[in-house]
Amino acid sequence: MMSADTPPFTPTQSFTDPEAAVAEVTRRYHAAVEHLRAALRRYIDTPLDAAAPLPRVRATYPFVRIHVTRPWQPAHSGDARRTSYGFVAGTGRFETTLTRPDLFADYWREQFALLRQHHGVPLEVGDSRQPIPLHFALGEDTHFEGELDPVQRARLGEVFDLPDLGAMDDGIANGTYWPSPGEAQPLALFTAARIDYSLQRLRHYSGTAPAWFQNFVLFTNYGFYVDEFVRYARAEMARPDSAYVAFVEPGNVVTWRTQVSDAERARIIGPTGAPPARMPQMPAYHLVRADRNGVTLVNIGVGPSNAKTATDHIAVLRPHAWLMLGHCAGLRTSQRLGDYVLAHAYVREDHVLDEELPLWVPIPALAEIQQALEGAVADVTGLQGADLKRVLRTGTVASTDNRNWELLPNHLPQRRFSQSRAVALDMESATIAANGFRFRVPYGTLLCVSDKPLHGAIKLPGMADHFYRERVDQHLRIGLRAIERLRAAGIDQLHSRKLRSFAEVAFQ
Repeated sequence: MMSADTPPFTPTQSFTDPEAAVAEVTRRYHAAVEHLRAALRRYIDTPLDAAAPLPRVRATYPFVRIHVTRPWQPAHSGDARRTSYGFVAGTGRFETTLTRPDLFADYWREQFALLRQHHGVPLEVGDSRQPIPLHFALGEDTHFEGELDPVQRARLGEVFDLPDLGAMDDGIANGTYWPSPGEAQPLALFTAARIDYSLQRLRHYSGTAPAWFQNFVLFTNYGFYVDEFVRYARAEMARPDSAYVAFVEPGNVVTWRTQVSDAERARIIGPTGAPPARMPQMPAYHLVRADRNGVTLVNIGVGPSNAKTATDHIAVLRPHAWLMLGHCAGLRTSQRLGDYVLAHAYVREDHVLDEELPLWVPIPALAEIQQALEGAVADVTGLQGADLKRVLRTGTVASTDNRNWELLPNHLPQRRFSQSRAVALDMESATIAANGFRFRVPYGTLLCVSDKPLHGAIKLPGMADHFYRERVDQHLRIGLRAIERLRAAGIDQLHSRKLRSFAEVAFQ
């Protein structure tokens, strides 16, 4: 058996400086992917014999590791606000594989610094045993398959590691992963291969590079919100004093803010491109800030499957919060078209997360998000007290995977919604909230009543068009205002301990 062609061996190194540890992870990652890229170029340029033995080419992800001998305890009660992440709960060996320093270097810097602060132990950086799949080592616009002849295409898997779904499950995030005896405990929710898989999927579904995604994400299920967001974003780009630096549309089409400085441009990473020939399945639009605390809007379309797909992949970017802005059916006679519903509980009849997150798991409302959304409604509408309560109802939102639930016999859905005390019904909100809970991403839902099917006000084209024109702009501005409030309150307030288990990974 021929030995594998691998990068030169470098022993695991120990660091007390988080910045130096990040630099070493970056160096090892770049050496690994360049080794694979150079090998691929040789493979493409060399005609193959169908039977000749071929050397195996392999490079692995870097890892970071700590050894903890004493459990960490907060020094005093003042540490409590900062202790939802950044520490491990027990003793032993903890590690995770790492990828894409161009996207995650700042994130690692924070996580490494917190590990040093809380545990005081060295950070060990080395090469893991997890292979980097060839496709994940290439640039986002690299497509080499067309350059391969039939023999090269057939034998590609003999030479290079290809994506292995067995190495990309969500057992850590789901709380079902238990290390084998002698195996390290996880430091992060996602392994490097799982992150790379999602980055590839995210680019495919959203039509934009993962580098453009911001730390605050709005989801919607209607194109009307996209139109309003685009208008708002272009107005921001025309303002020389806007806090946003760039606006990015599908195809990585970038519009820079008027009078943007060279220093601001230099801090922004992300490819540029041209409008796509056809829109992606779930197009994303990004109002970019230099600190990445801008706003991303994703039109997930209709249905819980799309909602799960989008959040499954955006979660690896570790956003600070995601919010659902969409339309719903009002279930109460007292509601009017155009009223808002702030979800404080969810009935999960979407069925797409039942295996990953059992139905007996409660999905709590997060006070920081709820307060920001309610305050934003007051800010934008100018209403207070009883007047605000007339247009904003807090209650349970039911999400179903059956768009035609009204047609089911024996009024079964109506009885279930009544028993649950639901005030509104949609198809995506419970999925987005449940996946936020599952992936430890703060979440919230503010819906707008667009029809009342139980009371004869069904959605008809003319009525719907008029309603959308009247309400979408205000609803979007409320979502943006809520993000401003969350940003101003501070990121530390967002990552609630309510989202983290008693045996949690250290990384946020």
